[in-house]
Amino acid sequence: MQNVKFKITFLFLSVLFLAGCAQNVDLRKQAKEEKAQEQKSISSMQSAVDLRSENKPAPENNINDNKPIKILFIGDMMFDRHIREAVGKYGSGDYNYALESLKEKLSEYDLVVGNLEGPITENKSISVNTKIGESKNFVFTFDPAVAKTLAENNIKLINLGNNHILNQGAKGVEQTKKYLDEAGVEYFGNIGDLETKFPSREKEIEGMRIEFVSYNYSVTDSIEAAIEDIKSAKEQSDIVIVCPHWGTEYKTGDPGEAVRALAYRFIDAGADAIIGTHPHVVQNSEEYNSKKIYYSLGNFVFDQYFQKETMEGLGVEVTINPDRTMEFGELKFEMTKRGQTKLK
Repeated sequence: MQNVKFKITFLFLSVLFLAGCAQNVDLRKQAKEEKAQEQKSISSMQSAVDLRSENKPAPENNINDNKPIKILFIGDMMFDRHIREAVGKYGSGDYNYALESLKEKLSEYDLVVGNLEGPITENKSISVNTKIGESKNFVFTFDPAVAKTLAENNIKLINLGNNHILNQGAKGVEQTKKYLDEAGVEYFGNIGDLETKFPSREKEIEGMRIEFVSYNYSVTDSIEAAIEDIKSAKEQSDIVIVCPHWGTEYKTGDPGEAVRALAYRFIDAGADAIIGTHPHVVQNSEEYNSKKIYYSLGNFVFDQYFQKETMEGLGVEVTINPDRTMEFGELKFEMTKRGQTKLK
């Protein structure tokens, strides 16, 4: 009897043991399946994240993702006197005649910047048919059609800060602004004590903020004003380019110690480049503190045919890279006695 009880107990314990083993096998199998499912879920989530990353658009206004900016700077433009006569005689009154051989070249740039050496008004010219040295020979007004010509040739930013912008007085400046606004041409420049001041202009191209600052030697106390404008522009812009109207007319080569010293002050104040006008001839260029200075680009549209140097001009190609580094190239222009400007 006791032996029978022992066998029954042993049999019962064996059954429990086998059941436990089976349960352990099931638990291990379940754990393995759960682990595999978890890994599968992780892989799926990672794939989804990777897919979203691939399809995610680039952040807006990320300068480093943008292309280089190409700007062309040109010299003094004067559309009165012999240029006005030549346009009427050879160009049937269309001022595009003066730039017709350059139209395609000018269209290659993101922006073309030049100095407009006088106002655009409805007033009748008094400089036509005058002789060099006569007082009226230096008093300009440009036909209203000039504004549209500038726009059609991609000259979309002009400097008005020069010694001829007031040739027709304050009303002449107001008319100039009106015609430029209508044509879609922007402008800047220190023009003196008028109610509306626009010594600088900021342009945003490819996410890059570029400030163009004027200095006009013919305006009293304009040096300190320009320095303050440069400092202010430096705080809010990526690149600051100063366009001074300065120097000695018809002086080729070295601009002189005073002009050089002023250029250095502008760079010390924050200018990234300086590109000057006014002497009507091309002058030297140099670097100061790794910043480029072009002292004078000479003429671009002008009728000064009395010497070879005034019939030549320089164009400066400025490439601004996404990392704000700048590269410079040069074009050479020549002005013909038929009132046209061509590549040399």
